[in-house]
Amino acid sequence: MTALVVGASRGLGRGIADALSEARADVVTVSRTSGAATEVADAADETTAALLLERHKPDAVVVVAGARPAMLPLQDQTWESFSINWHADVRIAFHWLRAALRQPMRPGSRMVVLSSGAALAGSPLSGGYAGAKATQRFMTAYAREEAERAGLGITFTAVLPKLTPLTDLGRPAVRAYAARARQTEAQYLQHLGDPLTPEGAGKALMELLSMDATNVAPAYLLTAAGLRSVS
Repeated sequence: MTALVVGASRGLGRGIADALSEARADVVTVSRTSGAATEVADAADETTAALLLERHKPDAVVVVAGARPAMLPLQDQTWESFSINWHADVRIAFHWLRAALRQPMRPGSRMVVLSSGAALAGSPLSGGYAGAKATQRFMTAYAREEAERAGLGITFTAVLPKLTPLTDLGRPAVRAYAARARQTEAQYLQHLGDPLTPEGAGKALMELLSMDATNVAPAYLLTAAGLRSVS
């Protein structure tokens, strides 16, 4: 299997790429920075998705890339800080979903878009983040419907990870929400329960990619306990 992971330089994306490598998949990692990335590219550029899908012809694509939101209440946001995830996360998902449908990816292939649990619960200290992640989920469902209508045989799935302190994205959010609740970080983390780890995310994505396509739900919540389908 050839798997392409968009946003694999750190956090959950890194954990997913590592799990795929351990399963002996041919992994293509995409990142804006060099280092261990197979492809150094801007995932939000409108030409990147089509170019890399054509170059590598992956069996599976996992889209993790996005921006780190500004952790501020609504009244302290600017429009620029509020909308950052619309210009990054939503734009990236749009270009990759669109390219997968238009080229299209070959029958039997999979595309997974990592949204966020905030798409269900909201996130009052991260501006437009929750709305952007909800839109990623909607777009993935739209792509799934279009693939079914056209008989393309491509499976599109959204995965919504729960907030975790073990990533560069989650740590500032935990600090901000703990302070808002007038709790220590340790107290707030007790409320969150067991944290989702990058390794756990990798294991869950391997489970998802190994499922029969007919049994794959449109969206899953991802916690330390694994995947749970959401309606």
